[in-house]
Amino acid sequence: MSGVVQGVGFRPLIYRLAHEHDLKGWVSNSPKGVVIEVEGEERALKRFIEEVRPKAPPLASIDGFEVEDMALAGYSDFTIEESEADEAKSTLVSPDIATCKDCLSEIFDPADRRHRYPFTNCTNCGPRFTIIEDLPYDRDKTTMKKFTMCALCASEYNDPLNRRFHAQPNACPVCGPKLILVGSGKLTAGGRDREIDPDDPIKEAARLLKEGKIVAIKGLGGFQLACDAQSEAAVSELRKRKRRPAKPFAVMMGGLAQVREHALAGGKEEEILLGTKRPVLLLEKRPHSGLAASIAPAVDRFGVMLPYTPLHHLLMEEVNLPLVMTSGNLSEEPIAYKNGEALGRLSSIADHFLLSDRDIHSRYDDSVAEVTNGQEVIVRRARGYAPAPINLTYDSKPILAVGPELKNTFTLAKGSYAFVSQHFGDMEDMETFSHFEETLSLYNKLFAIRPKIVAHDLHPDYMTTKFAKSMDGVELVAVQHHHAHITSCMVENGLEDEVIGLAFDGSGLGTDSSIWGGEFFLCDLKSFSRLGHLKEVALPGGDAAIRAPYRMALSHLINHFGPDLSHLKLDFLKRMDDKEMENIKIQVERGIASPPTSSMGRLFDAAAALIGIRERVSYEGQAAIELEAAASLSEEGAYPFTLTATEKEGSSHPVWAVDAGPLIEAMVSDLNYGEETGVISAKFHGAVVDFSALICERISEATGIDKVALSGGVFQNRLLSNKLISRLEALGFSVYTHKLVPTNDGGISLGQAAVANFNLRI
Repeated sequence: MSGVVQGVGFRPLIYRLAHEHDLKGWVSNSPKGVVIEVEGEERALKRFIEEVRPKAPPLASIDGFEVEDMALAGYSDFTIEESEADEAKSTLVSPDIATCKDCLSEIFDPADRRHRYPFTNCTNCGPRFTIIEDLPYDRDKTTMKKFTMCALCASEYNDPLNRRFHAQPNACPVCGPKLILVGSGKLTAGGRDREIDPDDPIKEAARLLKEGKIVAIKGLGGFQLACDAQSEAAVSELRKRKRRPAKPFAVMMGGLAQVREHALAGGKEEEILLGTKRPVLLLEKRPHSGLAASIAPAVDRFGVMLPYTPLHHLLMEEVNLPLVMTSGNLSEEPIAYKNGEALGRLSSIADHFLLSDRDIHSRYDDSVAEVTNGQEVIVRRARGYAPAPINLTYDSKPILAVGPELKNTFTLAKGSYAFVSQHFGDMEDMETFSHFEETLSLYNKLFAIRPKIVAHDLHPDYMTTKFAKSMDGVELVAVQHHHAHITSCMVENGLEDEVIGLAFDGSGLGTDSSIWGGEFFLCDLKSFSRLGHLKEVALPGGDAAIRAPYRMALSHLINHFGPDLSHLKLDFLKRMDDKEMENIKIQVERGIASPPTSSMGRLFDAAAALIGIRERVSYEGQAAIELEAAASLSEEGAYPFTLTATEKEGSSHPVWAVDAGPLIEAMVSDLNYGEETGVISAKFHGAVVDFSALICERISEATGIDKVALSGGVFQNRLLSNKLISRLEALGFSVYTHKLVPTNDGGISLGQAAVANFNLRI
């Protein structure tokens, strides 16, 4: 039996079922899953087999269930055998799971021996992937091996009828991990904090948080930074220390009642918040909620999560107020996950540290999700989701896809599974790259995939590309960034035939060496044709234009009106430094450090800057996010554009180009007229919907294809996505979007793996 069937209570289930039906034999964990040998009366055997799937433990996922007749062995009873060890491992590993109701009941029961114990768990919940060092999943192959179980815990662990049977992290206050609270002042000359009460670290941490202090908390997959989410002073200080001036913070709430007080959540949102995965869920802010305004400045949504470990539950009950709960790192660094590392890296941020002596083997950020059209959509895939596999509709060769430079994940694929790693972040940071290498080594060990093919991005300077090219004895496949976007969407939707693919994002190297990002493809899992795109404009200063959207606004103005902009009476231009404006004009006119780009993300940046919403950004996508938040939902108008077709040599289909010049001109006219910002933003979004749908129609007329796949970070814009999907469906298209992996660059490695598989026959 294969799938997620180890560490989830499967052997105790089989043990109980065998005894219920008076069957003899044994059950064991093996590198390939769970193996059962059972004998008895034919009718009892049939009932036993029929009941395995419907009675499977809640955390189990059965992907394969093979039944084979064997000769009688004459067993006298039914036993649970020791796990097999083998080099050829292929068992699936469960992600970490939120605290179950039974454990939660125990930690709040004064009569229970685990009352207020912050490391309570059982077979149905608790750490999994973050503590596993190797397979089979037994205690001596986890970071819990240093804790020797007391007699009571050992009795639970060895009783097949107990819910803690072979729960590898099983522990109690007598024999398990402990908490300690220390002040960061002890690490600096003089010390600035009073001594910490050692008897109740959670109670003391709650008191400090209510006083406005910042506390670093060791969670499941790494450290989190917490402060009072209702204190403007505390949140602003955390932003200053963490060097995160504007990106929204996630907030942990004690329960649904608190969520409803501060955010708008429907039935599906509440179901996800209460589920076993407990991601950070993006929700709309409720007006006058009482949260600090700096939680999510200039946007209408922020991340909300409920407690998912006993420590979180105990802390939230004690503090009784919403807490900012953000990754324990400086901006763009990997999350800290070791005590010493956190004390060193976070001492300039946190006032105090809530530490534990349970080691984390693999660091693990919180996952981020949202609800779109009634369905859960993954924005960042990590805790609770990875390393659960993506099921493939084809038989994959052993492949490693190293992913993109930003929002990186890697994918290991073999057979019917693709294992998409947890989120790493931006690979420009050497610590992040080291985290990537360490996790890849762990995945290779756990899933025994020795890749013969390595897929990477076209860009030669990406750290991931250089890493791929440093590997020996493998075949390399370079995959175009936007093709990988579309194929990742195709894979998770089970598509293999040709689709019309819309890949809208910030940037990716095109096959013509320009910067793509507003692309319309005809593609399958092997190849693509570029049948449409935004007309290229200059990207003045390269990466400088990404950090400063006003550069893209100026580029679009020059592209449409020419270098003399003196007749444009725009506030945006009045705010610009004259010398810098002249330098940008020279860059654009002469092509100095200004590669051509068809990027949709940069068009959104230009619109945000032109309107005056955001001229400089402190995090990726900030301008576009604020542009969406500003849009008037009642406005149905759209700006004009020009669509032209050219014949491409060697192609039977025309290539469509969208000239955004008329759109820019109309925006300028509305700005001069004094039109409301919300109306201008809405009409901009309407134009993107109009020309996207029109190009899809043109491609469909030429090819007969009526399936459309949407991918790329721009489609995180719900206003754009929802309007475009509705328009396309009204035109008769079947539209496919992401749900299992992010539509942003976090899903690209899955697409790279698919393209590599269908391009090499080895």
